[in-house]
Amino acid sequence: MSGPSAPAARADFAAALGFALDPFQHQALDALDAGQSVLVAAPTGSGKTVVAEYAVARAMGEGGKAFYTTPLKALSNQKFNDLIARHGAANVGLLTGDNSIRPDAPVVVMTTEVLRNMLYAASPLLRGLRYVVLDEVHYLQNPYRGAVWEEVIIHCPPDVDLVCLSATVSNAEEFAAWISTVRGTTAAIIEERRPVELRNLFLVGDRSSEHLHLFPTFVDGKPNPAVGQLEARSTVRARERGRRRLRLFTPRRVEVIDRLWSEEMLPAIYFVFSRAGCDDAVRQCLDAGLRLTSPEERVAVRAIADEKLTALSDDDLDALGYGPWMAGLEAGLAAHHAGLVPPFKEVVEAAFTRALVKAVFATETLSLGINMPARTVVIEKITKFTGDGHEPLTPGEYTQLTGRAGRRGIDEQGNAVVLWSPFVPFDQVASLASRRAYALTSSFRPTYNMAANLVRKYQPETAHHLLNLSFAQYRADSAVVRDETRLEKLRADLVRAETSAVCDRGDVGEYAGLRRAAERAAKRVPSVHDQVVAALSGVQPGDVLSVPGIKARGRVAVLSTRGRRGGDLRVRVVTQDNRVLSLGPKDFAAPPRAVGRVQLPTPFTPTKPAFQRQVAQSLRTAKLRSDGLVGVAGPGQTPTAEADAAADHPVDTCPDAEAHVVAYRRQIDLRRSIDRLEKQIQGRTESLARQFDRVLRVLEAWGYVDGWSLTDAGVILGATYHEADLLIAETLRVGLLDDVDPDTLAALVSTFTFEARGRDPVVAIPKFPSPRIRERWTAIADLAVELNRAEQEAGLPVTRPPEIGFFALAHGWSSGIDLDELLEEHEMSGGDFVRNVKQVIDLLRQVAIVAPALATRDAADQAAGRLFRGVVAASSVVGGSIV
Repeated sequence: MSGPSAPAARADFAAALGFALDPFQHQALDALDAGQSVLVAAPTGSGKTVVAEYAVARAMGEGGKAFYTTPLKALSNQKFNDLIARHGAANVGLLTGDNSIRPDAPVVVMTTEVLRNMLYAASPLLRGLRYVVLDEVHYLQNPYRGAVWEEVIIHCPPDVDLVCLSATVSNAEEFAAWISTVRGTTAAIIEERRPVELRNLFLVGDRSSEHLHLFPTFVDGKPNPAVGQLEARSTVRARERGRRRLRLFTPRRVEVIDRLWSEEMLPAIYFVFSRAGCDDAVRQCLDAGLRLTSPEERVAVRAIADEKLTALSDDDLDALGYGPWMAGLEAGLAAHHAGLVPPFKEVVEAAFTRALVKAVFATETLSLGINMPARTVVIEKITKFTGDGHEPLTPGEYTQLTGRAGRRGIDEQGNAVVLWSPFVPFDQVASLASRRAYALTSSFRPTYNMAANLVRKYQPETAHHLLNLSFAQYRADSAVVRDETRLEKLRADLVRAETSAVCDRGDVGEYAGLRRAAERAAKRVPSVHDQVVAALSGVQPGDVLSVPGIKARGRVAVLSTRGRRGGDLRVRVVTQDNRVLSLGPKDFAAPPRAVGRVQLPTPFTPTKPAFQRQVAQSLRTAKLRSDGLVGVAGPGQTPTAEADAAADHPVDTCPDAEAHVVAYRRQIDLRRSIDRLEKQIQGRTESLARQFDRVLRVLEAWGYVDGWSLTDAGVILGATYHEADLLIAETLRVGLLDDVDPDTLAALVSTFTFEARGRDPVVAIPKFPSPRIRERWTAIADLAVELNRAEQEAGLPVTRPPEIGFFALAHGWSSGIDLDELLEEHEMSGGDFVRNVKQVIDLLRQVAIVAPALATRDAADQAAGRLFRGVVAASSVVGGSIV
């Protein structure tokens, strides 16, 4: 560092923290001082960000720059304010898809996509960059956006050190080893200990008890046996109105909050995997009369709301449901989900952080990095709807949700409460709670934009090399090493098996085939047990059977027959000396047959002693045949034609015939295993390269690549950053966004950004401004169909088709229609509306740069400006600045 010496600067940094560093933080700072990149994998709230802040301090001390990246704009905004508080506003900038503040500051906070775009564009802002912080780097496994993190790690300038902050993952060493391969020595700093001890709890409703049962999930490290005992003895309650009713039930939300309040376990984050469920929970608590705040706390809550909502007009507040929302907030209750506009969420976060709001009902999005620790986390269900069905939470998701439990320096322990459910057994809950770590995987795949930028910046060999540097390929290569080792062993085993499968007396393969046929034929012969059961099923009362081992010449008379549960057949018999026995299939060495009959007394009362004595008397004087046992061949005693053929084969005379056959069959199994493994290895080593080549073929067919050069259309594609990048670039290239007014352009662009919620959304076709605009939309939709067809033929993932659902909203907002009118007519939440408008603005600003026609660029710029008003602008206020 320039200025103070590095040790002195580190001492100053540590002193300014106000608390002693943990050992893992010291290790991470040591690595940074040694010029290494670091991966810090630690639980939520453990202090990972201290390492990032030290990297920022080092960069400033050296006169260099630090970029702090996050996966979400909300996290970027929060970190922007945190760093301003530490380093001053003049030294901290912010770059998001919305706008920029002081982008040339020594410390700039941004979303990860912004940095990726800067790297591909070779932005001058990269000059002097010393450190890049990748917060929430485990987002790399996100199937939609995760590849961006790998692109940043691969393409960052070589003299930049990385600070990667991750949740606890089981393969942190592997991930750090990959970064070392790509960028140089990277220290893996792993801290598994939580800063606040976590207590796992299980809450059960019981109709036979006045109170909810609150059990510790584990006792002495094992699942609590008391829960299993309660479930076992209370599966079914007495019938009520003719219906069987469960004794146990899922505790109601009001009951849960009331119990947590009485146990002094608030404040709590209560995870409900549904926006409507979160809003319902607040209403239910209010309707039940729950009020968790004091008069002084209510005044403080209102002051926070007044401060953060000043940019919203009274009409906007009414349209957003301010009254009911504020009533819940003043009672200490709030919802937190994507349906809320950002200013409302900021009020909730601020009030909860100050313990003024006692219970927040939230969707899982709250677990993604926002700094909102709680004393208790409640998980209503350990399954969630994914759009295609209900899936159980993964260990990683459970760890992420419960990571909020326990406030460092305030709580001695945090609580994670899971509610009983009739659909999920307790042992599944315990298993989930006991598995803390999960493996970080890669979602990397070549995209059209990535391919265009690789063609623009690199030669073919370098481009393929960079693809091979991905974490996906690294993991595949690691698996290939293991598979190759296994393949080598299998091939050696095959050589030995082939040697042992050779006989000088004949063809072992032919002989083995005859043996296999004989074995199959033998299996078709019923077993002795099956033959006995079949024979017993035909036995009638009065039949006389011969049973070896029975005294008195082994003759018995059948009194009765009966079948038992499970298919077991029993016959009750009497011997000549008047003993009554119950016999089953196991009592017969061979299938019995009747050797005679006796006359049965009347009435038929086989259980009466007198009846049994008369039958025994008749048995002693009955005339019987000599033998009632059918001869049964044991294994190999009933030769088949197939067995005769095998016995006649010359290999059958070899003393090692059995070993030859075993070796022959073994070599067949080995060849199959080798074939499967070779295909698996080929797939792993060629998957990314093959997919990249398929992407290039599509781009060449559509006129974006010519050989290894970009066409003019390819240049547009390389500057288009969106999941529908090629569709958007093609729409621009063929002029479908040209010659329209700004409002209509905003509406057309929204078809690329909007994605309807729900599995089968019903979207009304909007009223188009003119027939010409309807034709434009139809042409865009047809273009998407054509592209999807080409992608399917190439074996590529298909681009998500455009959707018309936000067309009217985007057009109306751009043309100046009021918020309340739009939301009422289209039944969309304020949060969804703001988020979708911001996405449209982001894409319009790209169109304003890359569109071939100057008039289209101007219209896009105007449309973005018209959309950025009212609640949208108010939702972009960060630290007193508009972003």
